[in-house]
Amino acid sequence: MSPNKNHIAPPRLAEKLLTWFIKDELAEEVLGDLDEKFYSTLNQHSIRKAKRNYWYQVINYLRPFAFKFFKSKNLNNNAMIKHNFKVSIRHLLKDKGYSIINIGGLAMGMVVAMLIALWVNDELSFNKNHSNYECIVQLMRHDTRAGETNTNSFLPTGAVTLVQEKFGDQIEQITMMRARTQSRVLSNQDKKFTENGFFTQAAAPKLLGLEMLYGNQDALSELKSIILSERLAKKLFGDENPIDQFVKLDGGVDLLVKGVYKDLPSNSTFAEATYMTRLLLLFGGDEASLNVWNNYNVYAFAKVNPKSDLKALSALVNESIQPSLPKNANDRSMTFFLHPMKDWHLRSEFKNEQPIISQQLKFVWLYGIIGAFVLLLACINFMNLSTARSEKRSKEVGIRKVLGSVRKQLIFQFYTESLLYSLSAFVLSLVLLWALLPWFNSTAGKNMLAPWQNETFWLLSIGFVCLTTLLAGSYPAAYLSSFKPIKALKGVFAGNQNAAIPRKILVVLQFTISIALIVGTITVNKQIQTAKDRPIGYTPKGMISLRPASPNFYSKKELLKAELRKLNAVEAVGTSNYPVINNLGWNGGFSWEGMANGFDEAFNTISISTGYGDAVGLEFISGRDFSDDLATDKNAIIINESALEAMDLSDPIGKIITYDPGWAEAKNYTIIGVVKDMIKSSPFQKTDQSVMFQEQGWTEWLYIRLNPNESANTALASIEKVFSEILPEAPFDFKFADDDYNEKFNAEIRVASLASFFSLLAIFISCLGLFGLASYVAEKRTKEIGIRKVMGASILSIWGMISKEFMLLVLIACVLAIPLAYYVLDGWLAGYEVKTTLHWWFFLVASVMAGTVTLVTVSFQAIKAGIANPVKSLRSE
Repeated sequence: MSPNKNHIAPPRLAEKLLTWFIKDELAEEVLGDLDEKFYSTLNQHSIRKAKRNYWYQVINYLRPFAFKFFKSKNLNNNAMIKHNFKVSIRHLLKDKGYSIINIGGLAMGMVVAMLIALWVNDELSFNKNHSNYECIVQLMRHDTRAGETNTNSFLPTGAVTLVQEKFGDQIEQITMMRARTQSRVLSNQDKKFTENGFFTQAAAPKLLGLEMLYGNQDALSELKSIILSERLAKKLFGDENPIDQFVKLDGGVDLLVKGVYKDLPSNSTFAEATYMTRLLLLFGGDEASLNVWNNYNVYAFAKVNPKSDLKALSALVNESIQPSLPKNANDRSMTFFLHPMKDWHLRSEFKNEQPIISQQLKFVWLYGIIGAFVLLLACINFMNLSTARSEKRSKEVGIRKVLGSVRKQLIFQFYTESLLYSLSAFVLSLVLLWALLPWFNSTAGKNMLAPWQNETFWLLSIGFVCLTTLLAGSYPAAYLSSFKPIKALKGVFAGNQNAAIPRKILVVLQFTISIALIVGTITVNKQIQTAKDRPIGYTPKGMISLRPASPNFYSKKELLKAELRKLNAVEAVGTSNYPVINNLGWNGGFSWEGMANGFDEAFNTISISTGYGDAVGLEFISGRDFSDDLATDKNAIIINESALEAMDLSDPIGKIITYDPGWAEAKNYTIIGVVKDMIKSSPFQKTDQSVMFQEQGWTEWLYIRLNPNESANTALASIEKVFSEILPEAPFDFKFADDDYNEKFNAEIRVASLASFFSLLAIFISCLGLFGLASYVAEKRTKEIGIRKVMGASILSIWGMISKEFMLLVLIACVLAIPLAYYVLDGWLAGYEVKTTLHWWFFLVASVMAGTVTLVTVSFQAIKAGIANPVKSLRSE
């Protein structure tokens, strides 16, 4: 045994579980055998395999003969166990339809619970992969203007530098990061890839606890250094060690690879990044750019001393920053605070400086509740069918008692059957989990792994199987085993009239949940459609966008645009400093004649070229677009409807707007056009007030309107040829604008897809239960139906007799589900600025669907009973 393995002990939790349930006379011998086997496996294999084998052996002892609380004075334990399992298997095989319904329904409920549990665990463990998880914070600010407070993470570099200098004793590490991921081209010889990454400071790898595969956490100490993710390193260099090799950034800057870090999991805030390099590269290496106070363009992350009082430290940091903030004449104030990493994902939304329940946390609760409800539906089915079918075995109970069986033996027999069904369902659910997990990952946008090696998963699963066994087996075990032999053989039970009441209550609960889920699915899909039906304000269809990642783009931009315009495949070409699909670039400092006192709102600002309006399809309400023929347009602006409303201008064309951002000289601009609002941020939010300037500096984004009379493939090929001739160092990585826009709906579409899946499954599970219960009711009333037919009853009347009982239960479920669904969904919709209305027909459709499904399900058994030959049903057994 290696020296390191001498100190490794068997899993303590497994030992405790074993000593809790195993008989005292077996404990010492079994523990000794398991320890011996553990160390033998440890010597020959890995620690993980030794622990896994130990757990397997412990679980293998979960059998009645080993339980300290199980004793039998009448029968040999092993013989009785074998007998009970044989009887249970015979019953399972005897009624295959009932067994399939029972096992299949429970298995589906189990697999839904497993999938949702994996999703919830993934959400709750966000960022826990970072070794400094408990100590990492983000510096954020509450920004109050005109009595309205917004919370965001954008900071001036000067504030972060000040905190670095003043709080070195309580803040161990701090790093700035450009306030969004940077999409750049990284190349190695002929290999060129557009990748997202972060421009940050040298402390970032150590602060984030990156697991370095090559190099170390000080890899960004040099200005022109870069670290790559494992995935990107493999794309650029294959299997060779990339340390001290060069990669080219945007075809211009050579960066030295000083480290490779292990890919971050998808549930990390920084998962999108495939590289990290120095922030100063964006600022031309100018150290003075790290002490600027009038440009909010970085994020700040820090590692605090674990012993620090975060609330008190936040107050000190805020107090230190306040004197250095630029003075603002208007009613504006800022408060800075430290936000812990554990709250970034689920508790990152604020209102008036107070944390509120975030939309993502609502989803965690929602999915958790849905998972519990679907599992509850399956358990209700299982219990309903188990109790219903058990009454058929009253004569069996009577005969067993006459032959000398004691109540304890009967109880154990029913529990054994329940355990067999539960175990069969659990095994089937594991198969379903393996089959469905890839689809679930794709739908939910996750990258979760099956928890086959997770001890907690197996413990919870064992606990659930045991709980289901107890719940489903409790009725037949306790109730039927209490029958007097004579009454049992006659089929006469005490309280028989009330025996069905618990089952009816459970059916109502089932359909209450199912109807609520259907209403939820309809609402989510309607909410998505409401946002999709909004006017976009531009025309994404037929437009492509790309960011030419080349240092030569600025100097060759006009040549590229001119050559592209010559192509028949191109209708218009334009450029901008920000992509059309987001609302980056917010600035204040606007004023005009007649402006309301105290007005201090920021506007979304963007610089665009001539031709941009035609390329993206801007819709002008009044005025005109920028023109190359008018030199005065350099001092002109175009505004949108929301900006017009905010400015409260009745006749805006020709009005003078003064723009004094603070970081540049104040200048007067003339409004020459007003365009319809463009949906640039979320389609579920109100549109932003926007101001467009004519491009006079650096622009990064190129937009091309394709000729609809040419095929897209032909057009793209001719565009790529021109692009590659002028900018051969840049890859032609384009996107269709309508695809970009549709990505804005991804989160809601995932919710809709999962809600639909859960709703259909809930209805299906409920139908399985109804089918089984209807079958049981029809079978129980066989003689009654036979007599009714002999007396002249029609098939329709028999169908109505059986169906009305179940329809009444569904009607009660509708009455309960409608207010419940309204309350939950009204709260969910409150989180959206643009939202649908909870129309009455949502609830009507859900109720009709539930009623229709019930009728179809029950009708099969009702008609089957109605057309049966009454002679067979009335003859003596």
